[in-house]
Order: sequence, then C-alpha cells, then structure tokens
Amino acid sequence: MIFVTGGAGFIGANFVLDWLATTGEPVVNIDKLTYAGNLENLASVRNDARHTFVRADIGDSAVIAQLLNQHQPRAVLNFAAESHVDRSIHGPEDFIQTNVVGTFRLLEAVRAYWSGLPADAKSAFRFLHVSTDEVYGTLGATDPAFTESHNYEPNSPYSASKAASDHLVRAWHHTYGLPVLTTNCSNNYGPLHFPEKLIPLMIVNALAGKPLPIYGDGQQIRDWLYVRDHCSAIRRVLEAGRLGDTYNVGGWNEQANIDIVKTVCALLDELRPRADGQSYAEQIRFVQDRPGHDRRYAIDARKLERELGWKPAETFDTGIRKTVQWYLDHPEWVAHVQSGSYRDWVHQQYSAQEPE
Repeated sequence: MIFVTGGAGFIGANFVLDWLATTGEPVVNIDKLTYAGNLENLASVRNDARHTFVRADIGDSAVIAQLLNQHQPRAVLNFAAESHVDRSIHGPEDFIQTNVVGTFRLLEAVRAYWSGLPADAKSAFRFLHVSTDEVYGTLGATDPAFTESHNYEPNSPYSASKAASDHLVRAWHHTYGLPVLTTNCSNNYGPLHFPEKLIPLMIVNALAGKPLPIYGDGQQIRDWLYVRDHCSAIRRVLEAGRLGDTYNVGGWNEQANIDIVKTVCALLDELRPRADGQSYAEQIRFVQDRPGHDRRYAIDARKLERELGWKPAETFDTGIRKTVQWYLDHPEWVAHVQSGSYRDWVHQQYSAQEPE
C-alpha cells in the first residue's frame, strides 16, 4: 500500500494510473480537489478496489494522521502543490499555504507515523517529494543544464514556495532521520493536463478558433518531459534511490515556446485540418510577457541514468503526437473539467466528507 497526495492532478493522476497498471499495488489517493484536481482523470479506476480516494488537504494534520494510521502505507509520495506560475503572481498566498505550510504539516504527520512503525517497516519506509526545475532559477543560452548541485535561485512565488518545500524535506531528513527522496522534474506534458498550461491551452484554443497567446518573443526555452516517462522515473527513484538524495528528471528535449506552439499547430493541421484550409499557426498572437519570466530551463538527468539506469522512453516527436491525439480523442474531458457543473458536483459530493 502506498499513499499519494495530489493524485487527482495532472502528474499525480498519471502516476496513480501508471502505478496500478504497472505494479498492481493498492493506492490511497488524497487530493483537495482545487481547480486543477479532477476526478475525471481517475474515471478508469473509479470502481477499482485497489484505489481509495479521499478528498482532503495535506495541511489538515488530523485527517492525514488518521489516514496514515488507518491504511499503514509503506511509502508516501507528495505530488500535492499549487503549480501555475501565472496564478502565483496574482495570488501567492495559496502557494505558500499549500506548498510550504501544507508540506510542513504533511512531513510532521508522516514523521509521527513513521516513528511509531516496527523496526522492519520503519527501515523500509520512504517519503518521496516531487518538485520542479524552476527552483534553480533561469539559465543563459549557453549555460550548462541544471544538475542536482545547482544553487537554488527561484524567481517566482511558485518556484520560491517549491524551493521552501524542498528545503523542509531535506531538513526533516537531516534533523529527524526521515527517509526522504526528492525529484526535480522539467516541464511535463501529456494526457490529462489541465488546459491552462501551454500545450493543452494551445490545443484547446486552436480547435475553438481562439487566439494562441505567446508571451513576449516566444523564445523562452524549456526541457519537455512526457508525463508517463516522469512516472517511470519516480517509480525507479522510489525503488532504488539513495536516502536523502535528489534526482533531476528531464526529457532531454529543449524547445522554445514558439517552436512548441508551431509543432502543435502542424500536428493539428495534419490530424484535424481547419475547415478554411488555413494553418492553425494563423491564430498565433504575441502578448506582453509576464513579470519575472525565466528565459531558459534545462535538466541534466545523467545522475538518474548513471545511478538508477533510467532514461526517457519518448522523444519529443513521439510524445507530442500522442498528446495532441489524446486531446482530439477526448473532447468530453476538456468540456468536463472546464464546466461549472463539475465544480458544483464536487462541492456537493465531498464538502462534508470524512475519512472512512
């Protein structure tokens, strides 16, 4: 039995589905179901006895403690986070509450649970914290990629809050001996991605005939990682990572934002042509850049390959084609996650829920 927080979000849900398909080991899935947490992501395991979903906040220490004692997991994987940079600029407090205070309270609940385990279970237990490359700041055009020893230099409220959470995890290992692992990943893409992020937003807007907004000159560079490759990396780190260590997870796919959008447009031109015969690229519009926009991220994932034998299975070409095709095949998912009726249903269904 493992315990996953944030398991109804993009990466968390992909991990839960991948974990059940790959290992079959039961999962207790905790998610607060904020705007990006979506139970439709987990529809395929709705009636699966191996999957237990509880709507809860990682900052609710009493509930988390009760769930840990009830289910006795051998590992806790923390995906729960506020993660959208634009939202962090306009409303940073939610990011501090979830990513900093929430992580602190989760660590304390887990420490109390772990401390009370029998010796064998205590030795085997793991806490894996999922983080981001944005904690490292920004790179120049010719700078080497981020390694695990790169200084933390966060530039947005989001990345600062994640940097703080990483430091808390490290401190709980060195101070209390909690057996932790941390992963710092590059930009993920793939199925189930909430349509406020770059790639799903471009797909959804393009199909709706809306503008495709590109910040600044579109030359911001990111290293893109297919989400299911990320899931396999996390499984490997959980299995064999060195306690207290950090592992960077990247896709070896540096791309400028404008090139990403043009690639998406070209795939849509091929797979779902516009009725007027024009390219979707005609919808691209450059807009004012956002404050503090980091210019380049790049992950050096050689440590993960060298020590644990992991490398991504997808190239960007194969991964982005699968991603675009998934959105074309699932228009009902997009409509569902954007609908007010879904949010109303979540409130009615879960507002008074207590752990079983």
